[in-house]
Amino acid sequence: MQSFRTEIENPVVEKDIIELADKIAAFNNLQIDEEKFRSLRLARGVYGQRQEGVQMIRIKIPYGKLKSNQLRRISEVSDEYSRGRLHITTRQDIQIHYVDLNRTPELWAELERDDVTLREACGNVVRNVTASETAGIDVNEPFDVSPYADALYKFFLRNPICQEMGRKFKVSFSSTDEDTGLSYLHDLGYIAKIQDGVRGFKVMVAGGLGSQPRHADVLFDFLPSDKIIPVMEGVLRIFDRYGERKSRAKARMKFLLKDIGLDAFRELIEQEQKAIEFKTVAIDADGYVASKPVAVEAPEVTIKNQVAFNLWKSTNIIPQKQEGYVTIGIKVLLGDFYTDKARLLAGLVENYAAGEVRLTLRQNIVIPFVKEELVPYFYQELEKLGFVEAGYNKAVDITACPGTDTCNLGIASSTGIAAELERVIAAEYPQYLKNQDLVIKISGCMNACGQHNMANIGFQGMTVRTPDKLVAPALQVLLGGGNLGNGNALFADKVVKVPSRRGPEALRRILNDFEANANGKEFVHYYKEKGEKYFYNFLNDLQDVTNLTQEDFIDWGEQQKYVKAIGVGECAGVVIDLIATLFFESEEKIDNAKEAYNNKVYSGAIYYAYQSIVNSAKALLLSENQKTNTHANIISKFDEFFISSKKIDLQTSFSDLIYQINKFAPKQEFALKYINDANTFLQKVRAYREVETSIAEKAI
Repeated sequence: MQSFRTEIENPVVEKDIIELADKIAAFNNLQIDEEKFRSLRLARGVYGQRQEGVQMIRIKIPYGKLKSNQLRRISEVSDEYSRGRLHITTRQDIQIHYVDLNRTPELWAELERDDVTLREACGNVVRNVTASETAGIDVNEPFDVSPYADALYKFFLRNPICQEMGRKFKVSFSSTDEDTGLSYLHDLGYIAKIQDGVRGFKVMVAGGLGSQPRHADVLFDFLPSDKIIPVMEGVLRIFDRYGERKSRAKARMKFLLKDIGLDAFRELIEQEQKAIEFKTVAIDADGYVASKPVAVEAPEVTIKNQVAFNLWKSTNIIPQKQEGYVTIGIKVLLGDFYTDKARLLAGLVENYAAGEVRLTLRQNIVIPFVKEELVPYFYQELEKLGFVEAGYNKAVDITACPGTDTCNLGIASSTGIAAELERVIAAEYPQYLKNQDLVIKISGCMNACGQHNMANIGFQGMTVRTPDKLVAPALQVLLGGGNLGNGNALFADKVVKVPSRRGPEALRRILNDFEANANGKEFVHYYKEKGEKYFYNFLNDLQDVTNLTQEDFIDWGEQQKYVKAIGVGECAGVVIDLIATLFFESEEKIDNAKEAYNNKVYSGAIYYAYQSIVNSAKALLLSENQKTNTHANIISKFDEFFISSKKIDLQTSFSDLIYQINKFAPKQEFALKYINDANTFLQKVRAYREVETSIAEKAI
């Protein structure tokens, strides 16, 4: 038994890590296939990367809040198991790369010593719950959303209803109507509101980016805070049952809502409430332990370059609602920084601020609760770390995903072109150093991890082919996206596709036109006024691929000629189903149900039993080459193919058997009956399968 198995105090976490270690051993011994193993490791933050034989580890940082001891712990882990580099994502997580798969359980155990988890950072689960980085300090917020984000994250972590959905599920909280949490592009987005003295949220549902961006619908104009968890449970149950599972391209919440409509969706949520144990979940916001600033006198500081200091203050200092304090924004180029700086930063905030940092949706860092008189000292210390570049959250602060650096799906370089565009803006358009109304984002492929299609100016990695069939890296230029506030936004239009090396020239033309003609309008409004055709006309000649040079075939940040190489994406946690494996999983789920029942967690026991029943039915349908793309489809097909035809006798319809789950409250008596029903059903379908297999073998 390895030492990490006995050093973890939380038995639930210990069980998780032991399970990962055991599954890795089974995978190495060829006892489980690669695709099935992928599903398990993804839900534990272990993600394949472009380079063979190593993994990217995604560390879950709920609502971006990171204590100094946690930042130090992550730094130690990165040094020991990776290469000492930390990458901030657009969902407030931290990623480290080049990790040996066999060491991931040990790595996870080390992180848990400071309550840092990998659980459900990837996979078909509720991903990291994000929030406005200024939550709790924003001068315009009606209340701090942090306690609500924290409660929701904890309620759904390891919750059986959302462990094996058709695809990932993303949630955000916005502190104010500025909607800095970007509610409109999430599966569920919450915007803080107060109505008649009651705290609550405007709730947005079924937004998304990717190749087909969709603006979220308003699910509730106002939902009291004690209803956000029950409503989300209903949404997740409906998504789990009716969401697409076979076609990865259609497996997100946005496609489900598009198919069934908002009214029908609301009705399904209402019908599901009987099966939900807690009709309200009061969140103890007053009991939430927020970080407190330390009491310290300001050391004497002499600023050597007052001009640079004043510029930095004008772009990187954020007003704070707590009198006498400000928040400092740190611009982190492409979200990448190293552990030596991370450790020094942890010590700085521990000794002179509130002992925490926040990671932002634009891949930056903020330091809250800095005494105003300590600002010169912080500037001096941050300058030693290279963390005083002006332009936090301004036009020069470009967001980019890792692209072809490490991602399997990357088509073209995101980081290389982002660095070049930042250089162009800083050198040629210094006035944009203070412009926060111009948002530029870059993604290496259509999946939009860099959120390019919600930017004012966006770039998406692609390829172009010359008349003689040579392939060069390219950029789709998108224009006109923007956050309008309070859950309203515009997605960018695809305007032109240019060879990557012409990206800077495209940006120059766009900015030159904007400078000359916008007359003070924000870019999103200027673009809407002019229209797509206007921009197409003065960018069109950049699309010509008949005159490419040798340089055009080398991507930004690379030395070698471009070769298009796309691996298998893991964002969806796609699983290849094998009938025997499904039956085995059904047994495991019944065991999980019994364990939950013995622990008196009856709602969890019932849901595990439900998963077992639908899983067993899916196995038998697959054996007959029937469609199994949604749970609802599995249920109706099983009735049609096996019950109506009298191939299997359940003394009732399969629909009536399984849909007991939303007809009865999650009480002890029903939980026990439903577990027994699941076990009986598994035995019946297994017996049927054995007979059919035996007949088939004799016929050969």
